[in-house]
Amino acid sequence: MRIARVLLQAAACIVIGNYLAVAGELNRVIHARLAPPCIGLFLANADGSNERPLLPADGMDYNPSFSADGKWITFTSERGGSADIFRVHPDGSGVERLTDSPSYDDQGRLSPDGRTMAFVSTRDCGTANVWLLDLSSHRYRELTSGPGGNFRPSWSRDGKWIAFTSDRDTKVARWDGGWELVQSIAIYIVHPDGSGLRRITELGGFAGSPEWSSDGKSILYYESNPKDVYPGRLSTITGVPESQTGTATSQILSVDLNTGIKKQLTTGGGLKLSPHYVQGEDVGYVVKTKTELSLAFVSGRKVETLPLREPSWSPDGKMMVYQKTIKTQPPFLKPSFSFDPEFEMFLTAGVFPAYSPSGEQVVMSTFYPFGLKIMDTDGGRSRTLFDAQERMAIFPSWSPDGKSVVFGLGPYFQAGWGKSAQIASIQADGSNFRLLTNGETNSGFPSWSPDGKRLVYRVSGSDGRGLRILSIEDGKMTTLTTEYDNFPGWSPQGDRIAFTRSEEGRFEIYTIRPDGSEVRRLTNTDGNDAHSVWSPDGKWLIFSSSRRGWKDEALLNEIGPQPYGELFAMHEDGTGVRQLTDNQWEDATPAWMPSHALKAGGNGQRSSAEVIH
Repeated sequence: MRIARVLLQAAACIVIGNYLAVAGELNRVIHARLAPPCIGLFLANADGSNERPLLPADGMDYNPSFSADGKWITFTSERGGSADIFRVHPDGSGVERLTDSPSYDDQGRLSPDGRTMAFVSTRDCGTANVWLLDLSSHRYRELTSGPGGNFRPSWSRDGKWIAFTSDRDTKVARWDGGWELVQSIAIYIVHPDGSGLRRITELGGFAGSPEWSSDGKSILYYESNPKDVYPGRLSTITGVPESQTGTATSQILSVDLNTGIKKQLTTGGGLKLSPHYVQGEDVGYVVKTKTELSLAFVSGRKVETLPLREPSWSPDGKMMVYQKTIKTQPPFLKPSFSFDPEFEMFLTAGVFPAYSPSGEQVVMSTFYPFGLKIMDTDGGRSRTLFDAQERMAIFPSWSPDGKSVVFGLGPYFQAGWGKSAQIASIQADGSNFRLLTNGETNSGFPSWSPDGKRLVYRVSGSDGRGLRILSIEDGKMTTLTTEYDNFPGWSPQGDRIAFTRSEEGRFEIYTIRPDGSEVRRLTNTDGNDAHSVWSPDGKWLIFSSSRRGWKDEALLNEIGPQPYGELFAMHEDGTGVRQLTDNQWEDATPAWMPSHALKAGGNGQRSSAEVIH
């Protein structure tokens, strides 16, 4: 039943080439997901005291909300694989699943009479929209549509209006003109029948998480600005320098719906998020700074110290439910939900994973501490291949004979601008480390040619930028491109190199022949398409894309510079695009398991080409 729903969803939203699933035949893909390892739901008194778990905190449960009568708490959970919405009584009993879709369902809010739930979903074409679910008939109805994402629905106390935020009517923008996307959202209101749509706050700003006053005359929200979106998302991530996070701030405001007059309720620094009325005119909210998350009230009343997110208070103002990240050490390989039934997906605890030619081992980069980990395909015998200490060791690539691994060594991404980094090599047993490049250029992201005679990699610095090819035998370097290119990958046949190019403010995937001829553009979207890797037969590419847009207000994201990234697959000519993941986290840096290794492990009977052609 669930596979049938997946197929119907995929057929409605994705351009699919020769989409014929054969039972029991899978393609295994491992990839990184920048997400908390575990999120639990907790109850406490209104001031944060007397904390206790609502449910066992051993999975991914988040975005809780009290019903108007206080009898239910709706929440999102990934316990079934994809994100779906559940409800539970405040004593932890009566857990009930409300949605069941392979698409992303989140941010559920029950109507005041408890008969209808407004929620955010990507069902029916992939972008985030507000939907309504009639709980008695279990019928769904789409409330918002059109370009852009729509988030955080909130019912007026009389049930006649729904407020929500949206990035509709805005263009894709980038932080400091670079890779990272920023978001601009405004608050809208609409009747539950879809009539009376009205924008409440101005375009070009950032107004989030609307909450209605008890008399329905005003809306409470937090306000920041788009330039603080990216620094604000990073501001509590360990290891991100202050120079990148800046001093992002927001304030809590209310706006009168009749006059449009705003009233600012807070002052001072820090990001103030997720405001809710608690009792009377008092408002509780979360404060996010560089070092901590905490609870605060407009009235200034004393609170307990809690690293909480998304608080919601009971109607009598005496109890609070919220989510909290649980720090655990995830396994290096963990099964995850696949949006496409022909793909078996696994999460890695590292980034940029790469299978050995035999498919018996996986190597990947780790952060904090920096280095390379190597392990068996099933995640066993995990061990450190290289300790990079204070440097990054990223984008490992196996030699075709499986005896050595090349990788980039040094500072990369924002930390690497204008700084030297090199291509390094190490034997698979950890011996014979050596540098293959030198100088002040930032060199990285290497990929072996199938014959083992050359490497393609990217450079950036005073000596130029683009893709370079290094001859292993004589050390000769030749220029392949001189554009803003990255993430090169040599095809298994050796006839083409896939890469990401920045052109006219867009990041798209291209291929090129090793002699520099026949440059082909494979993608064409407003966001980021990158991190492409080849299937073992060279007929498909898997890549990360932001084409589906945001799924929530950016400043509420807990971890990950790019929470809008999903994994897609396409033919090597750019056709037959199909979506593999659908969630609110950043999915990227995939690796496709060699088909002969998958068969040797007893999973699947055919090569990847035979399965998905």
